[in-house]
Amino acid sequence: MRAGAFLAGALLLAACAGEGAPPARAAVAPASVAPAKDVANPTRVRIPAIKVNSAIIPLRLDKKGKLIAPKRFDVAGWHKSGPEPGEKGVAVIAAHVDSKSGPAVFYRLRELRAGHKITVNRADGSSVTFTVYRVARYPKNNVPNKLVYASGGGAQLRLITCGGTFDRSRRSYRDNIVVFAR
Repeated sequence: MRAGAFLAGALLLAACAGEGAPPARAAVAPASVAPAKDVANPTRVRIPAIKVNSAIIPLRLDKKGKLIAPKRFDVAGWHKSGPEPGEKGVAVIAAHVDSKSGPAVFYRLRELRAGHKITVNRADGSSVTFTVYRVARYPKNNVPNKLVYASGGGAQLRLITCGGTFDRSRRSYRDNIVVFAR
């Protein structure tokens, strides 16, 4: 894990559609102690059940501590200040649901169900596989952050994208889809 505390707040995407959509927004909360084992950075996420096979790019927080969503719609992004997938704690991978031109990487994320597998490839050639145990939809203004980001021990993964109704005036979806996996 990176030096310093992981900022594990609500890294939920606020803008998941539209060309030039504003950066994702997140509330920031202090996190737990860094895990003892460091693993390689993630490079690719594969989710056979929904035909996802995407490169992963690192994502950072803006000056206000908010996660900046990928600029591209054809890649997923990993919150690089947090644990790498496979490391103790909650690793976060986010991607857009769609764009003005059509579906994006996590378009079918809401179709995942308990038991589906998610494999994350890493820079050292290794991979780690997670099993989905929950899929939930939360209004962006009422996300249960403690529930979403509580690790319960061990390595966990959260996949996040937008969902629900699209608000044309705000150019953003009203909800977030969160996939819980371990």
